[in-house]
Amino acid sequence: MSSAAQILIVEDDSAVRELIALHLRRGGFVTEEAATAGEAWPRLRHVDAVVLDRMLPDESGDSFLRRLRSEDRLRGLPVLMLTARASEVDRVGGLEAGADDYVTKPFSAAELVARLRALLRRLPSRQRFRSGDLLVDLDEALVERDGERIDLTRREFDLLAFLVAHSGRVFSRSELLDRVWGAEFVGSERTVDQHVAQLRSRLGNSLIETVRGRGYRIVGSDGAG
Repeated sequence: MSSAAQILIVEDDSAVRELIALHLRRGGFVTEEAATAGEAWPRLRHVDAVVLDRMLPDESGDSFLRRLRSEDRLRGLPVLMLTARASEVDRVGGLEAGADDYVTKPFSAAELVARLRALLRRLPSRQRFRSGDLLVDLDEALVERDGERIDLTRREFDLLAFLVAHSGRVFSRSELLDRVWGAEFVGSERTVDQHVAQLRSRLGNSLIETVRGRGYRIVGSDGAG
């Protein structure tokens, strides 16, 4: 399972945005791109950090950042701000709005990558896993598909989290009972089948694969943070 951090680049200049994306991908990151604050906002919960231009066409970067910091679930999201303004007043303004770091244009690609890596290293690691448009956040006990929260029972979440954390590995029903329900659980292996069926009904049939004669596994997990 890849551990590449996913970075959202919010920049209205397409040439600059594509250049940043190119350098970040070369630096080992996975990238998403948005040209406006409105386009960026629904993507924030699916990324590990944001590279944010201070001058956007529909909202200032400072305003966008203050709005982001006011959301409980987004407050800790790392943000590196970009600007063409190099004055101390502008840098301080960006930092006071909530930026974690600040880079002025024109910037060195190597410096941008290095600062982003340093920023991510300073933050506590989060246990987040993705499979396509599905996000499983172990820290917040949260499951979202395409930005919409999916409510699961505690046991459904525990089973999903365990399978996702061991993506690609097959577990028998008895192993899942032991690892998820606990050795003292009194019940049959049919309990596992029922919970897998419930997860499939909520999340789709393609995520949890039945391996005939062996058990279940998660397929298609493509990221962790």
